[in-house]
Amino acid sequence: MYSKEEKLSLLSEMIQFAKADKKFKEQEYNFILVIASQLKITKEEVDTLIEEGGEKKNLQPESQRILQFHRLVLLMNIDQETSQLEIHKIKEIGLHMGLRLEAIDTVLEKMNEYPNKIIPPKELISIFTRFYN
Repeated sequence: MYSKEEKLSLLSEMIQFAKADKKFKEQEYNFILVIASQLKITKEEVDTLIEEGGEKKNLQPESQRILQFHRLVLLMNIDQETSQLEIHKIKEIGLHMGLRLEAIDTVLEKMNEYPNKIIPPKELISIFTRFYN
């Protein structure tokens, strides 16, 4: 389970990613609020993160980093527009998380095969398992 600091860090990372294209859209904000709710973080805390940012915490174990990467993929596709800037940024974040580039690239390629580019969690886990074994 995540500590409060880790939860705020996850959300802060999602907010920064959503802002990467200089357009923080309502759908992205609403998606972040849904994740925040699941993590028991209030709207007010999210709004503070939007204004002030948050401290970055590295997630352990790797399964938590993969889950966060999946959240970022979902966030990237929430508006049905994927820019090259977003692709570059999500790769950068994934590499910074310690994820393998081959797995990241495969996820980004495979997402296009699914409706609304929503890659199922089982498929995502399968991809990462393939590249880590």
